[in-house]
Amino acid sequence: MDTTQLTDGLSVSPQISPAEVSELAAAGYKSIICNRPDEEETGQPDFADIAAAATALGLSTRHIPVDAERPVEMQADAFAKALAELPGPVLAYCRTGNRCTKLHEAISD
Repeated sequence: MDTTQLTDGLSVSPQISPAEVSELAAAGYKSIICNRPDEEETGQPDFADIAAAATALGLSTRHIPVDAERPVEMQADAFAKALAELPGPVLAYCRTGNRCTKLHEAISD
């Protein structure tokens, strides 16, 4: 799994699958944030499936989709709140990891 650590408590990655959630738990992640809207791309796992796999392993989740209707600027406060509330370390994912990184940058300025 390709992850990029942004801080001690936050890493980002491209799209994950429900099967990869066990790898994240084994790596020590305690929470997952999805910054990708469902049905953005054909074949993409629904957030509900990722959340179900995470919950079964004791991980917390949050869905904060970023897209044209909900750009980074509109979702930055929700992302900051999630990072403050969720147990860490946190893995945030989207299609490539870029939206997650932009959210982190928006709350770090």
